Amino acid sequence: MGTNVLEPVQEIGFQNPNEHGYYGSFGGAYIPEMLQRNVAELKEGYLKIMAEPSFQEEFRQLLKDYVGRPTPLFYAERLSAELNSNIYLKREDLCHTGAHKINNTIGQILLARRLGKTRIIAETGAGQHGVATATVCALKGMECIVYMGEKDIERQAPNVARMKLLGATVIPAVSGSKTLKDATNEAIRDWINNPVDTHYIIGSVVGPHPYPDMVARFQSVISEEIRTQLLEKTGSENPTHVVACVGGGSNAAGAFYHYLDELSVQLVAVEAAGHGITSGMSAATTQLGKSGVLHGSKSLVMQTEDGQVVEPHSISAGLDYPGIGPLHANLFKSGRGTFLSATDEEALEAAFHISKIEGIIPALETAHAFAALSRLNLTPNDVVVVCLSGRGDKDLATYMKAMGL
Repeated sequence: MGTNVLEPVQEIGFQNPNEHGYYGSFGGAYIPEMLQRNVAELKEGYLKIMAEPSFQEEFRQLLKDYVGRPTPLFYAERLSAELNSNIYLKREDLCHTGAHKINNTIGQILLARRLGKTRIIAETGAGQHGVATATVCALKGMECIVYMGEKDIERQAPNVARMKLLGATVIPAVSGSKTLKDATNEAIRDWINNPVDTHYIIGSVVGPHPYPDMVARFQSVISEEIRTQLLEKTGSENPTHVVACVGGGSNAAGAFYHYLDELSVQLVAVEAAGHGITSGMSAATTQLGKSGVLHGSKSLVMQTEDGQVVEPHSISAGLDYPGIGPLHANLFKSGRGTFLSATDEEALEAAFHISKIEGIIPALETAHAFAALSRLNLTPNDVVVVCLSGRGDKDLATYMKAMGL
């Protein structure tokens, strides 16, 4: 299996940031003074706590008995025939709560309890991270506050209802574009005002160090399982391609993690092009962004000439973000990762197609990854793993509108 990702790792490759939290030239911790103590506490403790046998035992047991891991690696026979290749789907949509987000929230709630925190805050876009956070707070009896953009509350109503049913307080973000960026701003403000008793469960591989590394490690269970499952099915742990959608990038980080330093494996990240990369309504950060600081770390950020953040657009709330995690920014800049994009229309078309040929209704986020498969020039010998990051229940209103229903 290689390195146990819960153990401290010394060597620095694509997988691990340096001691200051940088992946190449991206990362770090750019935070106000009020948060220095919180972030320092996390930085000093997260690897030690995660390496404790009692932590590993509880984390693994909950992943197995509560989340439902391992999730299946499904051979998509009809899709494979269409593309004249071998396509496997890593079924994160079958996790409890319907997406990969629960892997990280289970880990962080256990970490928060060991740090003595009693109150949890989170941000959410598509609502899946909010649901996953509300779920683990209910499981462990902790107060839960979720910040969500007012626009996202409207387009992801089923997930808002789920969060409230689970006992969370959902607070709308009404500034800016009223989406994920603005929800993150509000969560950070809350954390500044409540630094002692509150842990902020960030949902993606973004934010100040150690969050990008910590979230990637919790999500790396995805690629850990892919290696074992692929070996059983094909005789090799390594596919030729791993494909995942990217907003901040947590499902991609998890799917890529154990392959980051396996240079024979092509890592394909698919961003949201919105109405088109040059349309002014896009979220394709690697194509449109430049180096800047957003939400506590240095990465690629969509911004104006004078450094003002450009409002992103995507039909999928989970990809509607003007930045990208520093791990992914480094993969892009170094050339280790291949970054593609798909428009709103391409994602909708892909979602309808996968639903009809495989009997799986994907989340709109995942649909972007499916939309890019035809551009990979696949051969009959290729073995492709697509991270099916979430199920499409939350997007039914958008799908129905597109179908004219």
